[in-house]
Amino acid sequence: MEIITWIADNFFGTPAILLGFIVLLGLLLQKKNLSQVVSGTFKAIIGFLIINAGAAVITGSLGIFEPMWKEVFGLETAPLSGFLGQEKFNLEFGSAVTLAMTLGFLVNVLLARFTPFKYIYLTGHMMFWTTTIFAGITVQAAGGDVSFWPLVIFLAVIMGLYWTFQPALVQPFLRKITGNDNVALGHTSASVAILSALLGKVFGNKKNDAEHIKLPKKLEFLRDSNVITALTMGILFLIGAIILMVKQTPGAEKLIAQAGNQSFIVYSIVQSFTFAAGIAVVLVGVRMFIGEIVPAFNGIATKLVPGAKPALDAPIVYPYAANSVIIGFLGAFVGAIIWLVVLGNTVGYVFVPTMIVLFFHGAVAGVFGNSTGGVRGALIGGFLTATVVAWGQYLMVTFFINTTVPDTAMWAADSDMFILGPIISMLAKLIF
Repeated sequence: MEIITWIADNFFGTPAILLGFIVLLGLLLQKKNLSQVVSGTFKAIIGFLIINAGAAVITGSLGIFEPMWKEVFGLETAPLSGFLGQEKFNLEFGSAVTLAMTLGFLVNVLLARFTPFKYIYLTGHMMFWTTTIFAGITVQAAGGDVSFWPLVIFLAVIMGLYWTFQPALVQPFLRKITGNDNVALGHTSASVAILSALLGKVFGNKKNDAEHIKLPKKLEFLRDSNVITALTMGILFLIGAIILMVKQTPGAEKLIAQAGNQSFIVYSIVQSFTFAAGIAVVLVGVRMFIGEIVPAFNGIATKLVPGAKPALDAPIVYPYAANSVIIGFLGAFVGAIIWLVVLGNTVGYVFVPTMIVLFFHGAVAGVFGNSTGGVRGALIGGFLTATVVAWGQYLMVTFFINTTVPDTAMWAADSDMFILGPIISMLAKLIF
């Protein structure tokens, strides 16, 4: 048991090591020479860590952006009580989660080996959080009285099926975006990606592709994704900063104080450029990482799991439609503001619009929506993302996970988890 826990913590719990091992194995199976093995393995790990570094920069910038806009609308997070919380939940059920994740991955590999669904899920951090959220739902559905092994087996089967069929369902749409069949999307934004592509086809206009927007020569700088990212976020940061400076509430003053001796306007504008820099770093990491894992994965595909494809994190789709990434996020941001007001004034729930989720999922939805419906499709995809996240958070925190980890659901639960949550709850009630 200790060995399995160690493997779960140090391999599945450390995505860079897991992915580096996959590349190493693939290169060894292809009998590459020492130089190629070392170079490919190291560059894959470095590329992945570059992605993480860029994501951390984005997260840091959004960590300022989110409270800024909460204060603009005078929001306060609803107090929660009577639940375990992530720390206590980990102490009681953490070993079941890590073991279920390990066995679930083995189920995924076996299904890829012996069925036509040749996808191996490699997004380690999503594997952990999805298993955790589904465990919270299962424990609550079982009334808190669930034995260790039944919980592990139930979760392992659920996760193995999810990690196999989620990439398979997305692949027909992704193939049209990438123009090849080399990689798959292994991310919890799959549901909004598929729905965005379908809605974009019905309500969008494919001819008005976001990546081919015609601009006057004086505005050709807007074709640069780095520029449009910094400009868009700069406008949002600037508006938020001005409103806070006018409001002069205690919360606004606390946020303004973060700028120190620097003007809060200048501080906010710098954050918008920081956000754009984070996106640029992520894209560099993606190119390096994909450049190594795709050829290395051929070794696994041909030796262990013939025809298998790696299912990877959300940023793999960003380079194919950089403008759509921002348009999708804008649609998600506007949608979040709308649902924030609607939920607050209808069911009395204060929606916590987690900008990290809205960005990464809205960006994926924007890319898929644009692929079938152009600019309009990308905006629809972003708005759809906000809709799923807002109402999903309300239902999960209020009904499906309120005695276990509702605190975690507010920041680590994603689109697929919200959509699959009620189904997992129903199955758990039938079985336990």
